[in-house]
Amino acid sequence: MSQRALLVVDVQRDFLPNGALAVPQGNEVIPVINRLGRKFAEIAVTQDWHPAGHISFASTHGKLPFQDTAQAAYGEQALWPDHTVQNTPGAELAPGLDLPHTGLILRKGFRLDIDSYSAFLENDHSTSTGLAGHFRDKGITDLYLTGLAWDYCVGYSALDGKQLGFNITVVIDAVRGIDPKSMATMSQRWNEAGVRTITSEALLGH
Repeated sequence: MSQRALLVVDVQRDFLPNGALAVPQGNEVIPVINRLGRKFAEIAVTQDWHPAGHISFASTHGKLPFQDTAQAAYGEQALWPDHTVQNTPGAELAPGLDLPHTGLILRKGFRLDIDSYSAFLENDHSTSTGLAGHFRDKGITDLYLTGLAWDYCVGYSALDGKQLGFNITVVIDAVRGIDPKSMATMSQRWNEAGVRTITSEALLGH
């Protein structure tokens, strides 16, 4: 019998409208996730948690966010505005997120010289966050992904989770993305990898 869990990716203040790295309509996922949370016994939440001067910040390199890149040990690194800096309001989980029986809050991206889009593996594609082991210890086989953003942290979490042997389904109305073009590219990668999608209504049975 399959065991399922809800994975909520990076629903934090800095990714909401008016945040430092706002995802358009990012706040719209919150009520959907809250409804889903009431139906899942197992919930894990990820939290982007960058130190000041992080490798992914354009300001660290004196470059422009969204336009320039930097070279990291693991390859090319996209550059973003400073966001989700440890112990700042922007790094806090979104107000309104109501998941009182969350079993794990996993912080990622806390190493200075490596970014971490995926909830499972950092951007070198080898350093584990420990999340896969957490789910395996609980006998979880099926993961339902929600959160921000479709084309980055949710997207890579879905691909890595599938590669690590989990059955992955993205709840399509419980995610939002940054750029339509990169969202479409990610969706194609999901299809090729065998990642499924579902609506919250279909999942909840109404």
